[in-house]
Amino acid sequence: MELDRDQLISLVVQLRDELKNVREELKAGHDRISELEQQLRKQSPDARLQDEYSLKAEELRQNKRSGKRRRQKSERRGRRTTQEKLDEADRIQIVCPDGFHFEQCKLHRQRPVWRIEHGRAVLVAYHIFRGPSGELPDVPGLLPRSEFGLEILVTLAFEVVIVGLSMDKTIGQLGFFWDLSLSKSQVDSLLNRLARDWEPEFDALCELLAVSAVVHADETSWSINSVWALLSEKARVLVFGCHKDAATLEALLPKDLFAGVLVSDDAAVYRNFSQAQKCWAHLIRKAIKLTLQDPESQQYRRFLDGLLEVYRTAQRIQRDRRFSDAGRAAKIDELDNMLCELCGGRFMDETEPSTDLEGDFRNLVHEVVRLMGKSELFTFVTRPNVDGTNNEAERGLRDSAQARKTGRTSKTIRGARRRTVLTSVLESLRLSLPVFTLSTVVDEIQGWLTAGISRFGLLLQTLGLPPPTGSMLDTVLPLPRTS
Repeated sequence: MELDRDQLISLVVQLRDELKNVREELKAGHDRISELEQQLRKQSPDARLQDEYSLKAEELRQNKRSGKRRRQKSERRGRRTTQEKLDEADRIQIVCPDGFHFEQCKLHRQRPVWRIEHGRAVLVAYHIFRGPSGELPDVPGLLPRSEFGLEILVTLAFEVVIVGLSMDKTIGQLGFFWDLSLSKSQVDSLLNRLARDWEPEFDALCELLAVSAVVHADETSWSINSVWALLSEKARVLVFGCHKDAATLEALLPKDLFAGVLVSDDAAVYRNFSQAQKCWAHLIRKAIKLTLQDPESQQYRRFLDGLLEVYRTAQRIQRDRRFSDAGRAAKIDELDNMLCELCGGRFMDETEPSTDLEGDFRNLVHEVVRLMGKSELFTFVTRPNVDGTNNEAERGLRDSAQARKTGRTSKTIRGARRRTVLTSVLESLRLSLPVFTLSTVVDEIQGWLTAGISRFGLLLQTLGLPPPTGSMLDTVLPLPRTS
């Protein structure tokens, strides 16, 4: 039976109306089911016990039923005045410009500052005098407009972002060892202050990274996106909360500027650098996994033993200082031949893998041959300052991975930016200072304040590089827009 145009239109309209009615009935049914489920939960004693049944929770429920709002009583009595703090000071210290006595000067201001002296916290009232011609002195160990000494700020940063302690545990430690009482909001504010002051140093470290001879790179997942570690002989840069993509790596390590060797695994984001060394440890671990999954396979065992022999031979050649550049190049040809002999049989075999394990083996063989063809396996043989593995970057991320597993990570981009700056600067100081202790770090930072430039800025000048002109944080970790 054929329908004409008007009959088809009428049928479509009828079906559309029926569909609309069915949807309305279905929605009404879902709403009724949700209502009945809520009533059932209210009638179930076990469900009601899921709510809090403390005295405070019951008071809140009663206030809610009666419509009353319980006003929270604050234990704080407002900000303390500067004079109140000065009155509680343990001692007074007069600070005058060099070459002047305080009788020649005029009192400029008074600053109460917490300092650590002889292993305990003391409140010092600094009386700062201005010279006859308006000269102002510098107070050693203090940031401008700060009520805590540098030694306290650096300790907080080290405990929270390097050691990985929570703010509560850090506060407890400082109270136990130094008799220093801090609130959580104070610790948060001090860390934010230090990170803001060190942002130019972070930008300088990123500039130094791009002109390094060797950079070890690795990344792992984090509470927000990923954390990236880029470690060189000049800088240690760790970026928390960034995206693991080519744009982020290009911002941190521009290919048109970086002329060194990138040591990394074989992730796609690390490809197409002019000089690269792929991590032998990753390849060997994949081969070990095959032997563990199929201990009876002589093929997997021979491949693992062959890889280990090639790598150990390459290490011996790298350590042997008797070889010239031409001799090392000839040895690389020999190493390539060893790999060709090891991989040739499976690489040339076009038989499709019969099992997933055989597929993994085939992929590993093809990976080794591809990296050998791109000359990315034996770069370390001709470059004594290059490692054959990426273990250094992996170790740099070990603490971050443990913090992720235990939930001790930042939950916001602002927190990730702060952690990025503080960790990068402190780890770079660990790299550059002969002795990395609290006193040496405080002395170093005091030198920055006096000279008006950090050691990283001085290194840029020594290399003939201009100071950073933009913010790397805004590029790789932009703050979310507020509506």
